Amino acid sequence: MFDIGFWELILISVVGLVVLGPERLPVAIRSVSRWVGAARNMANSVKDELSQELKIQELQENLKKAEQMGMKDLSPELRDSVEELKQAASEVQRPYAEKNEHTSATTSQKQD
Repeated sequence: MFDIGFWELILISVVGLVVLGPERLPVAIRSVSRWVGAARNMANSVKDELSQELKIQELQENLKKAEQMGMKDLSPELRDSVEELKQAASEVQRPYAEKNEHTSATTSQKQD
């Protein structure tokens, strides 16, 4: 990430010791390490979400290609996997659809 060598770290620690003093230096080191840890966690979560979105997009593109080519030309194994993908997609969307139906039913009951 950063190209900081041993001597640079020694220089930073000596300057920190002189500026902050021996009482406040450990507290400053802890707070900086918490910030760095939080930044790493956030970067990892964003990276994971992006990789997941890319996988989903790739699956969608493959499904569209398969539909354009025509399902008749596919082997039985590929047709089965496409059907499994369609089922998985509908199962993922089902909780949201049920939630929206429940919300709209509740809203219409309140209006009556």
